[in-house]
Amino acid sequence: MRGYVCVLLMILFFKNVNAQNDTLVNKLDSLNRKTDTTGSQTNIINPHAYTENTRISFPAYFILLGNDFKQQVTAPFHQTSKEWLRIGVYCASVATISAVADEPVQRFAVKVHDSSKAVSAVSSYVTKFGGRYEVYTLAALGGYGFIFNNKKMQTTTLLATQAYITSGLIETILKTISGRQRPSYYNPNHPESEPYFHGPFFKKGVDVSGHAINSSFPSGHTTVIFAAATVFAKEYKNTPWVPPLAYGAATLVGLSRITENKHWTTDVIVGSTLGYLCGRQVVNNYHRYAKLKAPNKSGTLSFNLNYNGYNFEPGFVYTFRN
Repeated sequence: MRGYVCVLLMILFFKNVNAQNDTLVNKLDSLNRKTDTTGSQTNIINPHAYTENTRISFPAYFILLGNDFKQQVTAPFHQTSKEWLRIGVYCASVATISAVADEPVQRFAVKVHDSSKAVSAVSSYVTKFGGRYEVYTLAALGGYGFIFNNKKMQTTTLLATQAYITSGLIETILKTISGRQRPSYYNPNHPESEPYFHGPFFKKGVDVSGHAINSSFPSGHTTVIFAAATVFAKEYKNTPWVPPLAYGAATLVGLSRITENKHWTTDVIVGSTLGYLCGRQVVNNYHRYAKLKAPNKSGTLSFNLNYNGYNFEPGFVYTFRN
């Protein structure tokens, strides 16, 4: 369901953007190539920086949303050779973890879940925060921001929803392509599920209760909560308790997907990475937008020489620009 909602919102975006001047999008894309690929961008997160000029209007929300998605899916085409080396190391590490840990961790997690009522109760509750409870939480935070006119909270919540949508759409695409068998997959001819990748034509199948299940890779719950958590962690990084709380809550949701026997360990690892990258991109893209929309208070300094009577008087003139 999350994937279909994301697709609908993206359709609305493209319908809206077609009626807009593409100058802003082109500027955002240009600045993206100059900053994200080098990691040199500095974001101003002082509450006073969130003004009427830099607020996210309804049209701007969809322009940014579509541009976020565009930048995220085209990011692999803008990587440097050094960054591709890091990606290769990461993929090799995930493949190694999958080979040695996916099945043993899954069996251990199921054993702990089934033998402890406390773990079972906490796990089943926590895992909901990667689904509809996350939506409720974002709605509550957004409501707080608008009721108390906290412009930074308003903006941060809107960015978190963008990260939720774009990361949810990307993980849905990856699920369709990967066709990975879930640990809860039930086949009477093969009682024990295997972490195999069957590709895009794999039949979804059912669990032991007969409920339909979809592809396992990556973990959708983990992806979207890490995306939103990253937005709050980045926007409120100067508040010491916010990043640990945001990432800690997201990590617990990821672990719950394993104890609930919904995902393999590497599903959660890749989901958390994907969510983080999407959240970071959304934050950086907004701050590029804010710099373009904020009034330009820079000026020019010039030197002049005046003749007064029999004396030459040097002077400097600074001209402000709004």
